[in-house]
Amino acid sequence: MEYKFTDQNFEAEVLQSELPVLVDFYADWCGPCKMMAPLVEELAEKYEGKIRIGKLNIDENMDTAQKYRVMSIPTFIVFKNGEKVESTMGAVPKSGLEAMIERVLA
Repeated sequence: MEYKFTDQNFEAEVLQSELPVLVDFYADWCGPCKMMAPLVEELAEKYEGKIRIGKLNIDENMDTAQKYRVMSIPTFIVFKNGEKVESTMGAVPKSGLEAMIERVLA
């Protein structure tokens, strides 16, 4: 299951989560973001119960995007215990995102 993060729920849903959280910073107009969407969904199902995976629309949630200095999208940031621990930018292969998740879960 994929989560929808916002400026309003980011603190509770991401920073205070007991599980690590992968946030996909995206926008509806972004081609590479659309390309990554099915992969993100697939990983959300594969890792359900181990890591929370969700999306944050940067156009609707500019405060959070600015706070984490998201300059280009898609940007993927993994948070663990309220801290940013991993990140990558752009359309990356599924194996790249999986490797990032595995490092955080290790």
